[in-house]
Amino acid sequence: MNNRQFRTHIFELDISQEQFLHYYKGNVSQVLVTSLDNIKIQFPAQFIQKFVTHNGIKGRFRIIFDENNKLVSLNRVNIE
Repeated sequence: MNNRQFRTHIFELDISQEQFLHYYKGNVSQVLVTSLDNIKIQFPAQFIQKFVTHNGIKGRFRIIFDENNKLVSLNRVNIE
């Protein structure tokens, strides 16, 4: 039986295309956000690249970490 403990946090991002260039060029390697439940979260910028549009990155996201604080998944969530 798998008793893995996962931590899930929801946060919002609003990064313009110009701001994202700093991440893309490697000038900024980590993303620092505050979750909706007021937890500071830091993760590698490479995980947000798949969400970039011509307007940058905007939306609400769910991030999941395992018991070793390893990022398991990062997904955009719909606001209902």
